Amino acid sequence: MKNLYKPTIFLSALALSASLFSACTSNTKSTDNKNVTEQRDSLVDYVAHRLPIYEKVKLTTNINLLSVNDRKILPLLIQAAEIMDELYWKQAYPQRDSLLATIKDEKTRDFVNINYGPWDRLNNDKPFVTGVGVKPEGASFYPYGISKEAIEKSNLADKSGAYSVVRKDSTGKLSTVPYHILFASELQKASSLLKQAALITEDASLKKYLTLRADALVTDNFTASDYAWLDMKTNGLDIIIGPIENYEDKLFNARTSYEAYVLIKDKEWSKRLAKYVKMLPDLQKGLPVAAKYKAETPGTDSELNAYDVVYYAGDCNAGSKTIAVNLPNDEKIQQEKGTRRSQLKNAMKAKFDKILVPIAKELIDADQQQYIKFDAFFANVMFHEVAHGLGIKKTITGKGFVREALKEQYSWLEEGKADILGLYMVTGLLKKGELTGDIKDYYTTFMAGILRSVRFGVSEAHGKANMQCFNYFKEKGAFERTTKGTYKVNFDKFASAMNDLSAFIITLQGNGDKATVEKTQKTMALVPAELQTDLDRLTKKSIPVDVVFEQGVDVLGVK
Repeated sequence: MKNLYKPTIFLSALALSASLFSACTSNTKSTDNKNVTEQRDSLVDYVAHRLPIYEKVKLTTNINLLSVNDRKILPLLIQAAEIMDELYWKQAYPQRDSLLATIKDEKTRDFVNINYGPWDRLNNDKPFVTGVGVKPEGASFYPYGISKEAIEKSNLADKSGAYSVVRKDSTGKLSTVPYHILFASELQKASSLLKQAALITEDASLKKYLTLRADALVTDNFTASDYAWLDMKTNGLDIIIGPIENYEDKLFNARTSYEAYVLIKDKEWSKRLAKYVKMLPDLQKGLPVAAKYKAETPGTDSELNAYDVVYYAGDCNAGSKTIAVNLPNDEKIQQEKGTRRSQLKNAMKAKFDKILVPIAKELIDADQQQYIKFDAFFANVMFHEVAHGLGIKKTITGKGFVREALKEQYSWLEEGKADILGLYMVTGLLKKGELTGDIKDYYTTFMAGILRSVRFGVSEAHGKANMQCFNYFKEKGAFERTTKGTYKVNFDKFASAMNDLSAFIITLQGNGDKATVEKTQKTMALVPAELQTDLDRLTKKSIPVDVVFEQGVDVLGVK
């Protein structure tokens, strides 16, 4: 049973990396070790070059605003989140401890921890540990080396399940193991911590959610807790926890990864944002696409909230850090109830100050740098999340939900939809007088945001989405690259390109046209050489690509 719980997906690569790292640490000067030493030095140099792309940020907030009981609950939630971190390691790279034991270079160890494995997530999953090969598309969710066709042709009842892994025995027979069995011990501990927190809280809705979520972790039945989470209105603390996103499963985009966010609600900001969700039905009607693609009615019993995030764990902490969340992902719940869009305000501000502003100073035309504003950045990110609720969830061609029809092509296109429809929402709300500011602020900051996000690489869903947008807008003349190597927005063409791309993406989704989506990815989700040269300038200027957090109870000052 132990082999069942520790997948063999990376064992051959790990054995090689361990032997090479052992050889590399030898003090002998024999010529036999020369090539190995040179290889080690090149990898150490690579890590030394790549590690500074992450800016260290202390993740904290004013906990004095919390009640006494909430300050007691906070450490329990963080402990539960830490367990999600351990589970994500088991999904992304189960041999973490064995790998780290072979690595003597401290910077390489740090880089492994940031990436949750030996592949550079912000450089198209390039391996940076000696002897480690290409990152498996199926992570540890599937038997190593198995083809998509073998899974598709199998008679597994749960072949595309969100909460199970596929295993192969010595005879080659495939079976699935549910998460709640595979990780029973860890999930029981996390469940117990949530129930302890539920006993302490005085907020009835939070108590209900924590209790139901605790039960969900040990059963893989999350629907009731998702509804309870959406019903919470008065809570000051929040935790998003469990197997949620499917980005790590690049084979089928089906299996989910463990993660957690521990959040403290900013009630004043949340109150200011509440009105926008009610406007979704009218905005849906105005989408620049044929009527049959916008016939669905978005749920409006959603909340748009602002939070300070005080702990990231697992999937959301790997490589690029999430700054806004739109959940739950269940399309049935989205249609019936809506979603909650959570804006992670302190993390967002850190990225704006440390990354987006320096990028704009280098790559945005000097005459337009005045339009780079945090309020515009916040709104663009916020409406990206709101825009997940717009468009179409079920195909018009009888292929079921869009997610099911597009499979592994779904996530990147959906992120692209949210990017462009978020901008569409900003444009519409400004015209209605429901949003303040100059459209030039939003468009120019959006352009700078593209240049920020494409640095994540095109192996990641958001990177693919941003490259599609960049290349599409370039074709439409929505911006120009000046002779000085800076980017200048054409505001009129920006708006028309936004509408055209919106229609293009929604139509692809509504048709469930997987073949065309695949073709679009191959032709549009690419980084042109000229843009790469410009992005390299940012690296030479030591402008970070993303952030890495100093976080936990010690940073917050709670016990």
